[in-house]
Amino acid sequence: MQDELKHILIEDFEIQSGLKIKKIELTYQIFGMPIGSSPVILVNHALTGNSLVSGNNGWWRDIVGDDKPIDTKKFSVICFNIPGNGFNEKSFDYSLNINLGDVALLFIEALEKLKIPKLFAITGGSIGGCITWEMLAIKNDIADKIIPIASDWKANDWLIANTFLQNRILENSRDPVADARIHAMTFYRTPRSLNDRFKRTINNDKGLYNVESWLDHHGVKLHQRFSLNSYKFLNKLLRSTDITRDGESFEMKIQNVKSEMHIISIDSDIFFLPDEDYDTTTILKSNKIKVNNHIVKSIHGHDAFLIETYQISNIFTKILK
Repeated sequence: MQDELKHILIEDFEIQSGLKIKKIELTYQIFGMPIGSSPVILVNHALTGNSLVSGNNGWWRDIVGDDKPIDTKKFSVICFNIPGNGFNEKSFDYSLNINLGDVALLFIEALEKLKIPKLFAITGGSIGGCITWEMLAIKNDIADKIIPIASDWKANDWLIANTFLQNRILENSRDPVADARIHAMTFYRTPRSLNDRFKRTINNDKGLYNVESWLDHHGVKLHQRFSLNSYKFLNKLLRSTDITRDGESFEMKIQNVKSEMHIISIDSDIFFLPDEDYDTTTILKSNKIKVNNHIVKSIHGHDAFLIETYQISNIFTKILK
């Protein structure tokens, strides 16, 4: 069952810097069982995603739905829109100087307003996984199961470099959203993924290589549904990922975690590197935290969390059984 878009107003919201925002509105959708009747799973969406996680047009409909791995017959599934993503927002102040930790804090406050003191599970891919880490750092007992996918608890130099280039494209291109998306698609996938798919074939109608036509399609498609302001704002949030921004070490941030942790990595991910997940898993284990590092094998790179539905389904089925 797909719920309608809901709104929740957070007033006098104090961000991590100590500044207060008079009011900020969050929108969200609930799928499956009504809140209060079943365990709750929070799904955090990716950079150009939104709260439409399930249903016919849901971006993760193969994973979330009736009799799916995240079974909406058994769970209440909630997804908040990251403020500034433009999904049915009437107005948003894109000049707000907030970081991804502030977004995580906002989601936590919204859960409290909805009288959800603890989640059964929290998950998300890419920036959604980064928000999952940020929420855990703020509230170590946020959920029984923590499942970040193709993400990290900090923006490393490689991520900062890519978001820097994305911002340069967004600031200077004549067609900024489309061009930034074209660049992004080249590191959301891998050389092998593109080579195996297109094999240097040509689209004779357009006079382009098929890989160029495919990239152009993704650029046009995003331009039609995503604003320049949203792209700039979400890109800035992504590069702000860092649960240690206040000076406390990673070990300090996770020292009281009692949750069962499941870090899902893509073996070919060139955006969020699986080696860094391995290092994180090692630190968690040394701190006596129950953790598994699940590896998705794929030629497709970062986007495999949206493509390799069979492997992702099997992982979630095991985690949520």
